[in-house]
Amino acid sequence: MKLLKFGLPITVFAGLVLTSLPTFGTPAYAKKEGNAKCTLCHTAMGKKDLNPTGQCYKDHDHSLASCKTN
Repeated sequence: MKLLKFGLPITVFAGLVLTSLPTFGTPAYAKKEGNAKCTLCHTAMGKKDLNPTGQCYKDHDHSLASCKTN
């Protein structure tokens, strides 16, 4: 019975930790858009900060169709 008493809070805590991890651009986005460069959308390789193209991509449902890419 002690195991059941502590099992639920541990499970809930683990679930919260796993679902609250930060997310960044993924190689899947680069593949989808046919461009392997992370810097198309990010200010620098490995940084989560977005440049204007990246912000446009985020704001337009992850599509570059209406974003200017230079």
